[in-house]
Amino acid sequence: MEAIPYKELLSIVAIVLTFLATAPYIYSILKGATKPHVFSWVIWGTTTFVVFLAQLHNKGGAGAWPVGVSGVLTIFIAILAFAKRGDVTITKTDWLFLITALSSLPLWYFTSDPLWAVFILTTVDVLGFGPTIRKAYHQPKSEPLNFYALFAIRNLFVVMALEHYSVATVLFPAVLGLTCVFIMALMMYRRLAIVDVTQGH
Repeated sequence: MEAIPYKELLSIVAIVLTFLATAPYIYSILKGATKPHVFSWVIWGTTTFVVFLAQLHNKGGAGAWPVGVSGVLTIFIAILAFAKRGDVTITKTDWLFLITALSSLPLWYFTSDPLWAVFILTTVDVLGFGPTIRKAYHQPKSEPLNFYALFAIRNLFVVMALEHYSVATVLFPAVLGLTCVFIMALMMYRRLAIVDVTQGH
């Protein structure tokens, strides 16, 4: 039996980690315990899937597969959130993020270069973490550390699995991985700070 190529094996690991990270979240939605913001997941689904197409265009190869899977799962969560009547409030910022994300498509079309599209989409995705970062600071125990740990490791495997390295293929998974690490570090720091305060230090 022929061995699985190294890059494809890394990609499979990244896909498994993607499912491991999102499965508990999906289960929580189905139980009604979690009611995600529908529009946020629509934006994240759009950005992730377009980045997947840009990575394929730039010969990202097997490294692009986990990003594509993540895009499909994110869109599925958005549909599930809507079906379960999650948070459907839409702010002006939500519309700004979506319009900015969609503006990357004509930019890519007219320049024939996915780099600026990936840059815009990465920026939109990171800005979308704003409320989560604020929440992690004020309520550091309200977010699960293992969720961000899995996605940080997943994105490392995505970068390692890429068959062609360029800014267009590496930027999105690398920045999102670092964002997850930052959120984890912030939560751990704040948890320790709160413990010190409660203990009178």
